[in-house]
Amino acid sequence: MSSATTFYDFSPKSKTGKPYPLSDLKGKVVLVVNTASKCGFTPQFEGLEKLYKDLKPTHPDFEILGFPCNQFGSQDPGTDSEIQSFCQVNYGVSFPILGKTEVNGNNTEPVYEWMKTSKPGVLGLTRVKWNFEKFLIGRDGKVVQRWASTSTPAGIQSAIEAELGKAKPSTTSSAPKAAAS
Repeated sequence: MSSATTFYDFSPKSKTGKPYPLSDLKGKVVLVVNTASKCGFTPQFEGLEKLYKDLKPTHPDFEILGFPCNQFGSQDPGTDSEIQSFCQVNYGVSFPILGKTEVNGNNTEPVYEWMKTSKPGVLGLTRVKWNFEKFLIGRDGKVVQRWASTSTPAGIQSAIEAELGKAKPSTTSSAPKAAAS
């Protein structure tokens, strides 16, 4: 993990347990959320889905990734399959929900360790405090912002839109063009 410099350097597990290469999201703005199915913040799935549906049509370079986590009050005890079903049936979630993961402790998913270190929380604390904490990743793969569980999807939409509004990195050569004679 020490050689990782961007979000795209990681491959957490997918809902099927296979690697999910974050390099596939290179150049996108990504909202990362640790989720839970039986938490007081679980209704945020509705707001996350609304945010996704509102922004995705005009910003195909936007993605939300849900990381189910059972570390806070055992509020996501189901299997990966049960979690997928819950999110779809109850909230119509269409953004990717990855495999269940740990965001704190000895078995922390490496991408979470990297995000927490890149953008510490209040008082410089690196641990995730509760379910539905959010990290915004810029197109360059760096953590742009971090929000507590109490920050609603609607409440952070303008910050996401501002990030989406930033110029995309140029993919063309920066070499000067020859002058016409």
